Amino acid sequence: MATNIKKIAVLTSGGDSPGMNAAIRSVVRTCAFLDVECVAIYRGYDGMIEGDFVPMNARSVNNIINKGGTILKSARCEEFRTPEGRKLAYDQLIAEGIGGFVVIGGDGSFRGATTFNEEFDFPVIGIPGTIDNDIFGTRYTLGFDTALNTVVDAIDKIRDTASSHNRLFFIEVMGRDVGHIALNAGVAAGAEEILIPEENLGLERLLDSLKRSKKSGKSSSIVVVAEGDKIGKNVFELKEYVEEHLPIYDVRVSVLGHMQRGGAPTAFDRVLASRMGVKAVEALLEGKTNLMVGIMDSKIVLTPITEALRGHTKIDKELIRVSDIMTT
Repeated sequence: MATNIKKIAVLTSGGDSPGMNAAIRSVVRTCAFLDVECVAIYRGYDGMIEGDFVPMNARSVNNIINKGGTILKSARCEEFRTPEGRKLAYDQLIAEGIGGFVVIGGDGSFRGATTFNEEFDFPVIGIPGTIDNDIFGTRYTLGFDTALNTVVDAIDKIRDTASSHNRLFFIEVMGRDVGHIALNAGVAAGAEEILIPEENLGLERLLDSLKRSKKSGKSSSIVVVAEGDKIGKNVFELKEYVEEHLPIYDVRVSVLGHMQRGGAPTAFDRVLASRMGVKAVEALLEGKTNLMVGIMDSKIVLTPITEALRGHTKIDKELIRVSDIMTT
C-alpha cells in the first residue's frame, strides 16, 4: 500500500565503505524525482539523537558518486543502544516531520534500526554497506568489489618485491569472521596459499604447501590471510612459525589494514549503490519497513532485516576448489 510519507531521511552508520556516497546520492535524487523531501542525518545515530539534520536536494549530491568514505560522516553511538537514547532520536525525527529513514551500514547499524522499528513502529529500510561482504540476503555488499580490487592491486605490487628478493610474504586482509576478500583476492592475485576462517588449513598443511612451492622452483611466495583465520593467533605468529620450521624462507608480513576501506568506488559499486538507493526509497513509499535491499542473481531484492541479521553468508566452495587447483 502507498503511504503518506512526505519526508525521508538518510544516514550512514558504522564503518565506512566505498559506495556509500553513491548510495546517498541515489536516495536523495530518487526523493527529488518522486517529489519527496529528503533530509541528511550527519554522524549516524549520534546525529539522529542530536537533531543534526540538513535538507538535501538533487544538487546537494553533485560530484560525490566517485568519492570514497561518506560525506555524512559516521559514528558508533553508545547512547542509541539505550531506550532513552532511541526515544530522543524518535522525538527528533517526529519534530522534523520525517516519516521514514534509510540507513546505510553493516550489521550493527541494522540491529539498531530494527530495534528502533520494533519500539516505535517507525519505517526503516537498510542498504548494506561493508567491505567484508558478510551480510545475509545479498550477493554483494557496497564496497566489497572496490576493496577487493584495492587488495589485488596491493598484492600485485608486493609480489614485485617478493620476486626481487626471493621472499615469502604473509599479507593480512580484512575479514574478521568471513574470508570473502581473502579468497577472491588470493585467486585473482595468484597467491600460493589462502587462509580463511571457514577452512582450517592447519599449520602442517601450510608447511607442506610451502615446501612443495619451494621444491617446484618457486623463488617467492604470497600467502593471503584473512584477519579472522584460526590457525594462528595472528599473522605475525604465522611468520614466526614458518621461520622456525622452514628457515630457508625469508619471511615478511604486510597488514593492509584500513587502506582497504578507502578509495574511489568501482563502477560495479557505483551502479549497485544507485540501484539500491532507488529501491530503498520506493520501498518506504510503498509502505514497506524493516527490510534490507540486496542483490541476488543480478536482481534487486528485499530481505527482512531480522533475517539478514540471523543468517550467515557462505564461502564459495567452488572458488575454494579452483584455488586448490591454481596453487598446485
